Amino acid sequence: MKHIIILGDGMADHAVDRLGGKTLLQAADTPWMDRLAREGRCGRLMTIPEGFHPGSEVANTAILGYDLNKVYEGRGPLEAASIGYDLAPEDLAMRCNLITLGNGKILTHNGGNLSTKNGDVLINYLNSKLGTDQIRFITGIQYRHLLVIKRASKHVVCAPPHDHPNEEWQSLLVKSEKGWEDVHEPIMGSDGKPTGETRMSGQETADLLNDLIMKSQELLASHPFNREKERKGERPANSIWPWGGGYRPNMQTLMQLYSQVRTGSVISAVDLIRGIGHYAGLDIIKVPGATGMADTNYEGKAEAALKALKKQDFVYLHLEASDEAGHDGDLELKLRTIEYLDKRIVKPIYNEVKTWDETVYIAVLPDHPTPVEVRTHVSEPVPFLFWHRGIEPDAVQQYNEVACVSGSYGLLRLNEFMDSFMKINVS
Repeated sequence: MKHIIILGDGMADHAVDRLGGKTLLQAADTPWMDRLAREGRCGRLMTIPEGFHPGSEVANTAILGYDLNKVYEGRGPLEAASIGYDLAPEDLAMRCNLITLGNGKILTHNGGNLSTKNGDVLINYLNSKLGTDQIRFITGIQYRHLLVIKRASKHVVCAPPHDHPNEEWQSLLVKSEKGWEDVHEPIMGSDGKPTGETRMSGQETADLLNDLIMKSQELLASHPFNREKERKGERPANSIWPWGGGYRPNMQTLMQLYSQVRTGSVISAVDLIRGIGHYAGLDIIKVPGATGMADTNYEGKAEAALKALKKQDFVYLHLEASDEAGHDGDLELKLRTIEYLDKRIVKPIYNEVKTWDETVYIAVLPDHPTPVEVRTHVSEPVPFLFWHRGIEPDAVQQYNEVACVSGSYGLLRLNEFMDSFMKINVS
């Protein structure tokens, strides 16, 4: 048997007045997801554990069956793994966005839809000016980059920039976690034993990060790339914004967790998802033209997923575009990304695997809602569907947030999704 999870990041939404009170999944033209829901079985899933921020790193890790209380180390270490950066025991890895500030506020979390090529220029420039033996800026994808600081503490409070559009940035600067202001945590080696060295305190780390933010603004403001952007009336990438810090995580592979998974791959344009896949023991497949935006290579990703599924047991196929449209508050674009996923991902995969001799189990779901009128992630249940040839369908006729309430799986939580997906059998 083979399993594929098709994940539309941030695809779920709220009812929108402009759509006659429908959600985007209800309003979008999605005949293929509706068909799988009609032929399969549905439910809802709570992807965010109590006490955790509703980030994609949390939700996708939970969907894959992991206990976040045991493995969570933040976003930075996952993105480090995805780009092949081997964290040392003393390293703190942080996601480092290039963002746009204006009029004292965060205007956009993505630096004006920065390309990877231009992001690389700016990150290398910052590393040449601010990098030291202790501090290193490393290129990722588009606006999503990596900041690694030796002996820094993860016990700081950082505001994910996509959660704070149009808010004053100075009030969101890094702070120490309460109780960690003066604590110098021991550094643990790869063997789990103290190395004899200690980390900076939470307050010292916060002060260093805020100093880097301020210095980056001075440097980026004068960079020729940003001067040209401003001349054209476009949004410049004029500040770094570090967040999601942590140390190297200790995760079992999916093969250790689930006997049904002997081999597998992850397909995504997003470093974070690739990093989760790396620690989960999955091969990372990079598809030419995969951007993480609405212009991504949908056909190439579907083809890569089918090719991998012919050789392996498990594929995690991640599409980022709906989440980006949600953060931008772009209703029309988010509708299009949902329809693209339906017709350019779900349709070809369904039509191909239903002809195979070996049974293929398909799951479709978002990781969390990113409502266009909120423009940030929210911790609410998401709809999911399971399909395989021969499954006994439930009463759900369409795939959306409302219809799936009546699904036979009811409301699942966290690792119950992956456990259920691995255990369904042909009738």
